[in-house]
Amino acid sequence: MADRYANFANSGLGRTVVKRLGLPDPPRLRRDAAIDGPILLGAAPGGRLSEPIRKLLEAAGAEVVDTTEVRAAALVLDATGITGSAELRSLYDFFHPYARSLKVSGRVIVLGTPPEATSSPSEATAQRSLEGLTRSIGKEFGRGTTAQLVYVAPGGEGAVESTLRFLLSGRSAYVSGQVIRVGAGVAEVPADWDRPLDGKLALVTGAARGIGAAIARTLARDGADVIALDVPAAGDALADVANSTRGRALQLDLTAADAPARLAGYLAAGPRAGVDIVVHNAGITRDKTIARMDPSLWDAVLGVNLTAPERVNQELLSRDLIPSGGRIIGVASIAGIAGNRGQTNYATSKAGVIGLVQSWAPLLAGRGVTINAVAPGFIETAMTAKMPLGLREAGRRLNSMSQGGLPIDVAEAIAWFASPGSSAITGNVVRVCGQSLLGA
Repeated sequence: MADRYANFANSGLGRTVVKRLGLPDPPRLRRDAAIDGPILLGAAPGGRLSEPIRKLLEAAGAEVVDTTEVRAAALVLDATGITGSAELRSLYDFFHPYARSLKVSGRVIVLGTPPEATSSPSEATAQRSLEGLTRSIGKEFGRGTTAQLVYVAPGGEGAVESTLRFLLSGRSAYVSGQVIRVGAGVAEVPADWDRPLDGKLALVTGAARGIGAAIARTLARDGADVIALDVPAAGDALADVANSTRGRALQLDLTAADAPARLAGYLAAGPRAGVDIVVHNAGITRDKTIARMDPSLWDAVLGVNLTAPERVNQELLSRDLIPSGGRIIGVASIAGIAGNRGQTNYATSKAGVIGLVQSWAPLLAGRGVTINAVAPGFIETAMTAKMPLGLREAGRRLNSMSQGGLPIDVAEAIAWFASPGSSAITGNVVRVCGQSLLGA
């Protein structure tokens, strides 16, 4: 559904009206893959990441500068050298001179050390402070600017390229104010960063329409062979998605008692037994306040959104159908973080997806399998188009971008998690919500 207010606000007359009345000002977001201009790279004294990051970015063809007379496209600060609160002044010293000169749709990235990996309480305190900085910058800079904090564990210096490429590009247009953790290790470098998923097999559930269809098409764009799965009732739309990705359609109700076993049998009998990427996107809503909710509505939502992914994971893992290097990616929601009136069932299920990621990440690490999730906010889909006007407009405006996201925004974040270069990223839940004002 078209966002008529955003279209008006970006017109000549609209810009004047918005400015004079102080109305929400949704910028036009850049969603291309390129890094759009010079990157200003700075470091607090004693930082351990600036030189590895400089070499990485220059090898990727980016223009990296130390000071700039022209407008930078990105500000990247290595803050790993900050070991006490007095040293936090270096944050101000770096960002203050350039805060107003960053290009439209600019990118801000602060690199830190996970507080739990620091050597003293004072260092942990200072590193935790970085979260407040980046989230505030995401709300202050405006004009489509995003701001992220990337905690890089000691030993993870060689595993950040995938994350930097994603966060510096337009593909992260609707991701802002996030805290991302990169673990220790050296990640695989794809032979072709334009097609990092070449040779990979991806399963996408709920793929017939909306976000699921966008995920399937994006993974196919990046080189994956895609199995698009949805319920039999969505057969025609599912076939269209499979055809557009040159993939396969699989009609299956994942809530059926024998569904995990049937899916595992299908994957085991394929040209190459197993699956490299599993995206649990299938989800439903059945909204009622809990006082008025029929138990069938509770059971249906929990069954599709949480129990089915749990059962599928357990079946595929028990049969070794997800190999080392595999990716499991869930789709949670900001409802699972902030809650939502009339959605106790949905919010419970999506908080459960977050719990699934956090509980399984350490267990899967020994198998070389990562598990992460995205948590979308207001995304322009057929479902949100049916919302009452007031709720729809509130959902669009209550974030730092003053607009709803697109299905492609969720798909791009999932493609980043799926990349071979993201092997040191696990246990993360990243919100794709334009830095919504709701929740954490």
